[in-house]
Amino acid sequence: MSTRLGGTCAECSADRAAAPALDALTWVPTTEGGRTTWLCPPCARAHVRDIEGKLPPEHWAGRST
Repeated sequence: MSTRLGGTCAECSADRAAAPALDALTWVPTTEGGRTTWLCPPCARAHVRDIEGKLPPEHWAGRST
């Protein structure tokens, strides 16, 4: 069974397929309107608040701030 590790970062256009296999696993998928895009680790870190803001309210239920 093969796993496709293709895609480019939606922010900086880094190539996921060019990353070492273990690094490619740290990329973050985002899905909007049925379309999946990817963020490389540096861009994901830079946009973590945007990503958290898209989580449903149920995700935060019972968590203390």
